[in-house]
Amino acid sequence: MAGIYLHIPYCRQACRYCDFHFTVSVWQKKDLLPFMYREIKERSEYLGGEKVESIYFGGGTPSVLEIGEVVAFLELIYRNHKVSEDVEISFEANPEDLKPSYLKELKSSGVNRLSIGIQSFNDHDLELMHRIHNSEQAIKSVKDSQEAGFGNISIDLMYGLPRQDPGVWEKNLEKALSMDTQHISAYHLSYEEGTIFDHWRKKGRIQPVPEEDSLTQFRTLIRRVTGHGYEHYEISNFAREGYYSRHNSSYWQQKKYLGIGPGAHSYDGSSRRWNVRNNKKYCEEMQENRAYYDTEELSEKDRYNEFIMTSLRTLKGINISLLSHQFGTEKTDYFTQRAVKYSASGHLLHEGDIFRLIGEGIFISDHIIADLFLE
Repeated sequence: MAGIYLHIPYCRQACRYCDFHFTVSVWQKKDLLPFMYREIKERSEYLGGEKVESIYFGGGTPSVLEIGEVVAFLELIYRNHKVSEDVEISFEANPEDLKPSYLKELKSSGVNRLSIGIQSFNDHDLELMHRIHNSEQAIKSVKDSQEAGFGNISIDLMYGLPRQDPGVWEKNLEKALSMDTQHISAYHLSYEEGTIFDHWRKKGRIQPVPEEDSLTQFRTLIRRVTGHGYEHYEISNFAREGYYSRHNSSYWQQKKYLGIGPGAHSYDGSSRRWNVRNNKKYCEEMQENRAYYDTEELSEKDRYNEFIMTSLRTLKGINISLLSHQFGTEKTDYFTQRAVKYSASGHLLHEGDIFRLIGEGIFISDHIIADLFLE
């Protein structure tokens, strides 16, 4: 089974924390979309005939698309790829775009999973992040989506924000849980190079949250969300039973995926390919039949490190038998020897053949995972 990702590189407004590839020149999409349609057709063999079990509209902000454009993408995918009958079709959206009429048409198009970028139910937070919507719109977007018949809804939240009053994160979680959605994704703010927040941090206009406060918010997140029956199945993701994100899970399980559009990445099991992060260049290179992408053949070291990284992000962790089968005894011994100190410190739980991150080990996962890589 495989996945298809569609990168829609347009937003109505730039958020201060975001470093994804996008432009606010939404009107230009009419020039770009025909080339994305063409890429779907030209790369019909990339997945090697494997069935597509997930389709993901990401961005940017896919909800800037008109319903006819959504339908055009889906029709091309069905025409050029083998699609599973129970395919998961996810669609990222911002609250201000989810009007009842749009939701009704989106549901009719075949989209069966919504991922709503709420980030916070607090108006001060939303203003600081430079989001368009307010808390009232955030709440209404979820309720309207449920009333439109969507039974698989995820909401995105962000914590570790500067200038956030004590207790706001707890209130955000309380409101999120009252929405009774099937999935919650929660991400700690990171100061990515080139973003407004990173510029403000360097100028001293804002200060990162102290690590102790971040850890407290992380503990609160896990306690509150798992206490309401959600499974903490990946570092930043929580779901009701049966509602894991099938598309994102495919990344963590090293399945094949095809990425369409500027900045999109693809993986065929042995190599990676990524498209140029420039809308104009993407179109020009395709127009002239030149390469609009770069590729990289993965070495055994690359594949080992990716296996460690993706496996440890999940609740299932690393299966030593599978590690040994794929990479041999020498690399398995290397892993177990380096993992000993994290088992002793209580950051890694070792049960039978399984190693998985627990407690504060999840919070400092980047450090632990990097230390377990082949050097």
